[in-house]
Amino acid sequence: MIKNDLKVNMLFAVLLFFTTACSVNQSTVQQAKSPGKVEGISHIRKNVEQYAKKQLGAKYKYGGKTPKGFDCSGFTGYVFKAFDIRLSASSRLQARDGRSVNLKWAKKGDLLFFGNSGKINHVALILDNNREGIEVIHSTSSRGVVVENVSKSPYWKRRIMFARNVIGAK
Repeated sequence: MIKNDLKVNMLFAVLLFFTTACSVNQSTVQQAKSPGKVEGISHIRKNVEQYAKKQLGAKYKYGGKTPKGFDCSGFTGYVFKAFDIRLSASSRLQARDGRSVNLKWAKKGDLLFFGNSGKINHVALILDNNREGIEVIHSTSSRGVVVENVSKSPYWKRRIMFARNVIGAK
C-alpha cells in the first residue's frame, strides 16, 4: 500500500512539474494585434518580418517614428508596437530590452545592435542568420529603410556588437 502511494505521489509530482512548465512556456506566446488571437513565437516572427518589409523605402528622419520618416530605433519601435511589444525610445535603451541572444543563435525578429568603442549607436531587425551572414532590415541615415546583409558590409560588419530577443522575453 505504501509503495503504491509513493508511486501515485511521484506520478502526481511529475504531472505537476510538466503542467507548471507548460504554463510557464505560455508566457512566451504573444498576442498579435491584427489577427486578434494568440499565436506561436515563430508565427509572430514571420509577421514581424512581413510588417517591417512594408516599410521598405521609407525615408530616414532623425527622431522619426512613423512611415513618414524613421530613425533606426523609431523603426524597430514602430514595427514591434504593431504587435503590442513596447520598446524603449533609443537604440541604447533598446539594447536593454528583452534578453541577450548569442549572435550565433540570433534569428528572425531579434534585434541586432551596432556601435563604436563599446557605445551603441544603431539597431536593426534581423530577417535571417545563416552561413551567408546576418540579413537585417533597418533605417539608415543615408538610404532610409533597407534590407542588407550586414556581415558582408565593410561598414556594418566591424560595428556588430550583440543581439537581443524582445519577442516573448517578458
